[in-house]
Amino acid sequence: MKLKSYLTLTTIATTSSVVIVLTIAILYLLQSSYQSGLEARGLELARVIAHDPKVIQAVRARNLQQSTTSIEDYIEAIRSRTDASYIVVVDKQAIRLSHPDKQRIGKHFIGEDIYPVLQTGKAYSTEARGSLGKAIRNFVPIYDNGELIGAICIGYLSEKISDIIFRQHVHIGLLIGLIYLFGIGTTVAFLLKMKKTFLDYEPEFIVNKFREHGMVFDSIRDAIIAVDHDMKITMINNSAMKLLSMGVLSRYDYQSHPLSHYSIPLSHLVLENQGRFHQEEFSIGKLRYRANLYPIKTAKGLIGHVIVFFANLTPNELEKEITYLKNYAELLRSKTHEYSNKLNVLSGMLQIGKYEESIDFIQQETDRYQAVINHIVLSVSDSAVAGLLLAKFNKASEMGVKFTIDEDTTLAGYAKQTSEKLVTILGNLVDNALLAAWQNREAVQPEVSVYLSDRGRYIMLEIQDNGTGVPDEIAEHILEFGVSSKQEDEQNGIGLYLVKQLVDYFHGSIDWERTDQNTTLFSIYLEKKEEAHDDENPSNAA
Repeated sequence: MKLKSYLTLTTIATTSSVVIVLTIAILYLLQSSYQSGLEARGLELARVIAHDPKVIQAVRARNLQQSTTSIEDYIEAIRSRTDASYIVVVDKQAIRLSHPDKQRIGKHFIGEDIYPVLQTGKAYSTEARGSLGKAIRNFVPIYDNGELIGAICIGYLSEKISDIIFRQHVHIGLLIGLIYLFGIGTTVAFLLKMKKTFLDYEPEFIVNKFREHGMVFDSIRDAIIAVDHDMKITMINNSAMKLLSMGVLSRYDYQSHPLSHYSIPLSHLVLENQGRFHQEEFSIGKLRYRANLYPIKTAKGLIGHVIVFFANLTPNELEKEITYLKNYAELLRSKTHEYSNKLNVLSGMLQIGKYEESIDFIQQETDRYQAVINHIVLSVSDSAVAGLLLAKFNKASEMGVKFTIDEDTTLAGYAKQTSEKLVTILGNLVDNALLAAWQNREAVQPEVSVYLSDRGRYIMLEIQDNGTGVPDEIAEHILEFGVSSKQEDEQNGIGLYLVKQLVDYFHGSIDWERTDQNTTLFSIYLEKKEEAHDDENPSNAA
């Protein structure tokens, strides 16, 4: 069943059920209220007549078998001025002194409900059938100097009550009918609006199309960002996330955040070309990009912009990128070959029975790592960070850079999300420090030291190298995307920018200085977003 048909049937059924229930409840309450009103009015009128001296005198004379003036005309005159169907006055023997039908005067009252008032003297109301038909009958005793001498019955015929209630029901029914028609009209208007909004598509179709478009959107290699009229990011594809943060930040880290927080040049591009299509080349650090700006306009006006940008590489730059990738692949192959040779040597020793020499060979390869491994295991509980430090120690050894971890280092284990971000920050800073120290190897023995601590409210990272430091001309922009002190043919301008993004994510700070020992010291302070936990039980993360 289509959603439109389902909603129509559901709404009509619900509306009808509500209307029927409300109608029954209103009619029942109306009837009960009207009946209660009749009983109250009848009892009040009966009490007034019961205190009438003329009525008391006539009833007393009747009980004493004395002649007295007839009161039927007097009572009938009172009844004619009210909505009562009849007013009957009886003596202590339940003999009528008044009745609308004069032929019934002097005869016994019909109905057993007269006796309680004559016996107990209490006023009450009943619903019973008398000589004129079924009616609501209200009984009140008549006292003469404290003596019960008779009673008064004021009745309202059910037939007359039904006519009155029916007329009221007709008015209420018309009102409820109008309300019902209004509900149906509102439902129809809602369905027409929904049909226009969803272009008569079913929700399942829209959801599938949304997913399909999302997959196509993320598969586009060009970076695409959509912003609203407040310059806040509403959509971003995978390519844009990789360019802005190397894919470390998730989509939800970008959405509803200002574009200027991640790229000031793109933000300026949109602000300077509001509401019009524009193409422009721009720089982020040393990297050149080409951007296409598309305004998003509706009948209500401009609601945002879409930015499509991609690297503006010349053939020479593309050739450099390919050369770099080839060199990197060649380096990986050489390292693989080196370790394969060592494994072959070890395999050969074992095959010819040189077990002692094999042990010495293994010991020689592992001794230099053992002290570092022990220090890392004892001081760093986070397995991801510990693995990173060991990997950087191996890389430093291959580069010929002395890599030391401060003896006072201590770091607890953290949840996966926090741990991954710490690895990204530390990895980029250590890589930069290793390269800077290695490039200055002709002047001094290259050295890099690392200090980690989370003893207080903050996580502190300090990375120090004895490289040449940050050039003065880029010192103020070193954290911007594409700004780097590396050579032109190297991947550059991304690491520190990414570190800055993650530091902002932790509401932390980043600082660097040139020390008296001619070393460069980067200091990171991160606010703890969640409590640390033991590495044996990672589920305890807050």
